[in-house]
This record gives sequence, structure tokens and C-alpha cells, in this order.
Amino acid sequence: MANTSQPVRRTALLASGLAVLGLLSACGSENGTSGTPPPSQSARASDAAPSAGTGTATDPGTAAAAGTPSDTAGSASASARTDGRCHTSELRAAVGRLDPGAGQRNFPLVLTNTSERTCTVYGYPGAAFVDASGKQLGPDPERAPGSPETLTLTPGASAWAGLSFSSPEISGARTATPAALLVTPPDERASLKVEWTAGAVPVGGNASSVSVTALEAGSGP
Repeated sequence: MANTSQPVRRTALLASGLAVLGLLSACGSENGTSGTPPPSQSARASDAAPSAGTGTATDPGTAAAAGTPSDTAGSASASARTDGRCHTSELRAAVGRLDPGAGQRNFPLVLTNTSERTCTVYGYPGAAFVDASGKQLGPDPERAPGSPETLTLTPGASAWAGLSFSSPEISGARTATPAALLVTPPDERASLKVEWTAGAVPVGGNASSVSVTALEAGSGP
């Protein structure tokens, strides 16, 4: 009887140990402590990675959809702003009526937007008196002190700058009678030619300086 009971006890102990190991293994898997996730979880993680990372760059449909809001915003912004500065070909120049002062002769130089778009001007126009052959008479005008501002010209709108010099009859400066005045819009190289009908201008001597002011909104004082 003693010999028969020992094998039975060993068998029972072995069965109990295997059962405990099975329970521990099952508990470890249920608590997530296993170092390797199930194959189905790994597959889901790799499938999700492209959409979270580079999917928008490699999927043309996704990239186009993502760009739509930016494109729309850009178009709205472009329609709300001007198309840059006014070019010479979009402007017309004119010399306004004489505004005499104390020994001074003052003329408004007027630039008008003749284009169908809105554009801007900023700063001082260039000016030069020329004879019938196009030769410049006298030095370039000096810039009068001022604080230029960016002026927005809608189609048909104007900006003006003051052209001034001492009356030659009073200053005694050497004079010449120009055939035209060349007016160059700010930041442009091409000029606009305006017929000069206001008589002699100073071109030499100590009192021969001519000045021009920064552009202002409107067509003159």
C-alpha cells in the first residue's frame, strides 16, 4: 500500500504544478505584460501609421484636399489687396495751373491712374525740363523735405507733387524756355512727356534750384 500511494501523490503534484503554470501564463497575457503584441494588433498599428504620418504627402487625393483651404484663402487675400505699384504705362501726367507765391512759382504735377486695376505710388516723382531735341535743361530738381506715404490709386484716381522754383525775374537766374517736362513715376525708369507752356525756368546761377515734393492724394492744392 505504501508503494502504491507514492506514485499517485507524484502524479497529483505534477498535475497541480502544470495547472498553476497554465493559470500564470493566462494571467500574464490578459494583463498585457507580454512583450510581443498579437499579430492582429501589429497589423493594425502598421496600417494606421501612413495616415498619421506621410499619407498626406504620398496620397495625391489627400494632398489636393488639404491644399484647398489654403488656395481659397490666398485667392481671397489677393482680391482684397492691390496688384503692386503703378507703372508708367498705366499713368497719365499733367501740369496743373500756376499757383504763385511770394517770389515763387508753384505747379502741381499730377499722375492719374488710367488703367483698369488698382495700384500704388510712393515717394517722389522724377522731373526734368527738356528742349525740343530732348536735351535736359538745368539740373534735376531737389527733393523737398517730407514724409512720403503709400497712396492707393483706384482707376481714374490721381496723386500730385509740387514743383517749385524762384521767379527768374526776381532771382536773376539764367533761364531757358523748355519744350516739355519729363515726369517719371516713383520706382519707374520710363518717363511721361508733358508739353510745357508756362514760360522760362531757371537753369543756371545761384538761384536756379528747382524742388519737388513727395506725392499726395488728389490733383493739387
